[in-house]
Amino acid sequence: MRGSRFASVALIVAWRNVHNFFTNPALLLPATLFPLFFFTAFAGGLSRVAEAPNFNYAPGYTAFQFAFVLLQASAFSGVFAGFGMARDFETGFGRRLMLAAPRRQAILAGYAISAMVRAVFIDVLLFVIALAVGMNVLGGTVDLLTLFGLALMLNFAAAMWAAGIALRFRSLQAGPLMQTPVFLILFMAPVYVPQALLAGWIRTVAPANPITAILETSRSLLAGSPDGVTLAVFAGFTLSAFFLAWALRGLKSAEAAGG
Repeated sequence: MRGSRFASVALIVAWRNVHNFFTNPALLLPATLFPLFFFTAFAGGLSRVAEAPNFNYAPGYTAFQFAFVLLQASAFSGVFAGFGMARDFETGFGRRLMLAAPRRQAILAGYAISAMVRAVFIDVLLFVIALAVGMNVLGGTVDLLTLFGLALMLNFAAAMWAAGIALRFRSLQAGPLMQTPVFLILFMAPVYVPQALLAGWIRTVAPANPITAILETSRSLLAGSPDGVTLAVFAGFTLSAFFLAWALRGLKSAEAAGG
């Protein structure tokens, strides 16, 4: 009985946010167009990077950049779910939801589900467009499923990070706190060239960045030669668990403040 009530609340919250996303052009268009813009700018505008010495990536530079843009799109789908939560608290809906839900963790689950639905939609669209413009994919079905699984783990971690901020501040003014750290950690990975070709301070920082393990493995999956999958899954799981705990503590903060 309690489990069914939890699921009901989570699905209602998820449906509301998914419905708002797909019926509101102000939400749908930026979330769809920004990943396509980054993909076009990086894969097209920087394609000459593939001619650099020791740049050995069999599928080509389009696939190399697709892996990053996929992870970026997934992460920001999670961040934008946090925006939705902050907006709901700012308008008073979040407080009413907190009072009505018998288990408030279900509210968090609902926003997480909506974030994943958004990510799946955008990631699939991005993948189809990448194939249409000639991206080479050497990995098989299992490789691609693993790739999208890693992207969804990152989506969940980013959603929980943003939810933790939203629950503590309960205002859209906290938006920069949600997105700036995610943006920074993504770009402290080997975005434009493989890790072995990095130089300067980023060469020191990138190996310690958990996103690097996920990104490098994602690229290896597209190339059909999976490498570091265990480490990438561990990194994704650790980020997800850490930020889930962060979000749950934020939920207690919102409860203490009366929603």
